[in-house]
Amino acid sequence: MVLERLNKRGAGGIVGVNIGANKTSDDREGDYVHGVRAFHEVADYLTVNISSPNTPGLRGMQSRKELGSLLDRLNETRQALAGQTPMLLKIAPDLIDDELADICDICMTGAVDGLIISNTTLSRDGLRSKERDQAGGLSGAPLFERSTQVLAKACKLTNGNLPLIGVGGIASARQALDKITAGACLVQLYSAMVYQGPQLANDINNDLVKLMEKHNFSTIANAVGSNVDAWI
Repeated sequence: MVLERLNKRGAGGIVGVNIGANKTSDDREGDYVHGVRAFHEVADYLTVNISSPNTPGLRGMQSRKELGSLLDRLNETRQALAGQTPMLLKIAPDLIDDELADICDICMTGAVDGLIISNTTLSRDGLRSKERDQAGGLSGAPLFERSTQVLAKACKLTNGNLPLIGVGGIASARQALDKITAGACLVQLYSAMVYQGPQLANDINNDLVKLMEKHNFSTIANAVGSNVDAWI
């Protein structure tokens, strides 16, 4: 159904397709390969999501051995398809430093075109709501600090040589700029749009121009990673 709808879409806009493994799959690598084959021609970029907390055991694919095997297979698939669709890896915010270092090391070999940091968190630190123990990943405002810290660490590990996309808790131009100065060259948001509507994206862009002028940034590139140490 998704593929059918994408085949009918008109020109304009950027469409990313998130591919993952089925919850009950006995061949998770095969699920990702199928996703690349199915969507490489209709997507502007592919997100290899190995960090959803709602699929039992999926985050185990972030280990050096499993991740290396998966990305090898996906790149073989891309080469066989003669496709150039960018492939981004989406990781968890709950990684320990050694795990993050392994991921960055593998990605720096050219295995992917960038990192999306991050998915939702399993942590409930600081939450006081009676619903705090519900199952699943936590998104929105409580994710901002944790995901930005991981982003900054990844920026240090990759030395600015791998595109990083900052995600998690962005609801304003100030927070978008925080992600950028922590190492992101692009940002994504979703949760805040539920509360503020799609116009939020335009509002952030307009306010971001003013903030950049205030802080003497002439371009986004000038701002990327300029305050990374503050988050580590």
